[in-house]
Amino acid sequence: MPEGKRYLYGPVPSRRLGLSLGVDIVPHKVCTLDCVYCQLGRTTEKAIERKDYVPIEVVLAELQDRLKEGLKADFITISGSGEPTLHRRLGELIDGIKKLTRIPVAVITNGTLFYRRDVRADCAKADVVVPSLDAGDEAAFGKINRPHRDISIEKLVAGLCAFRKEFAGRIWLEVFLVEGLNTDIAEINKIKGLIERIGPDKVHLNTAVRPTAEPGIGRVDPRKLEAIASQIGPNCEVAADFPPRHTAGVIDSRAADILSMLKRRPCSLDDICSGLGIRREEALKHINELQSQGAVRPEEKDGITYFRATCE
Repeated sequence: MPEGKRYLYGPVPSRRLGLSLGVDIVPHKVCTLDCVYCQLGRTTEKAIERKDYVPIEVVLAELQDRLKEGLKADFITISGSGEPTLHRRLGELIDGIKKLTRIPVAVITNGTLFYRRDVRADCAKADVVVPSLDAGDEAAFGKINRPHRDISIEKLVAGLCAFRKEFAGRIWLEVFLVEGLNTDIAEINKIKGLIERIGPDKVHLNTAVRPTAEPGIGRVDPRKLEAIASQIGPNCEVAADFPPRHTAGVIDSRAADILSMLKRRPCSLDDICSGLGIRREEALKHINELQSQGAVRPEEKDGITYFRATCE
């Protein structure tokens, strides 16, 4: 099997960021949380110490190659298969990206390390920061996010409040709703109260549309999501499915490109086609090749077939 890019994946369609080139700078499932809904499975190493997990210079060299190939993307998004703020040189990476391209930089983070001044300073270099808040109190935080023992809901919220005061860019707060855990009126009111403390520019409601770490994590009904969005306020919206666009002008795909996507997130055939700008026939050819090698397996969620990498 040919080798793809080591630290870059996609572009992939994002419900919030359009067509996004992913940058993965932390090993698979090294995270501060172990969320029940995570599409990447259980956390393998729960950590809060920042380290030099991957060589930033190599990441930037890969990005430079992609830009020379004619990269088409709405955002360069630092996210991937672990918590990106655990990388000690995150700020240097963002500085390096901005020297190479005018494509805006987003950081998708769970926000749990924003109590640290250095993490806030690093993330403040981005154009958009997308942190998470899925609970209104410590009990729900423990059930849904299963945090590192040194992280509390108050520590998370206080860090986000401090970041809001220091960051001039856009904060789009994601709230992931799990039916039966954080969707009743009382829980939503608690979450709303914390949102008002933080003051994000937007709030995006999300729910399980892909396979999750734990079984039985159901998708919240779209009408209920809309009702909750109205309850939270005018800056809150449901994160709708990504529309089928940007299907032309993206570099040709290979099996390795698809596998790189699937190592970071399960994708449907439409996701693959839209993200890499290829026809269904070509995507199916590569998927069949990867399945025959045992590198990919199909998995169904709410009547849609997703493909997941079988190895890290």
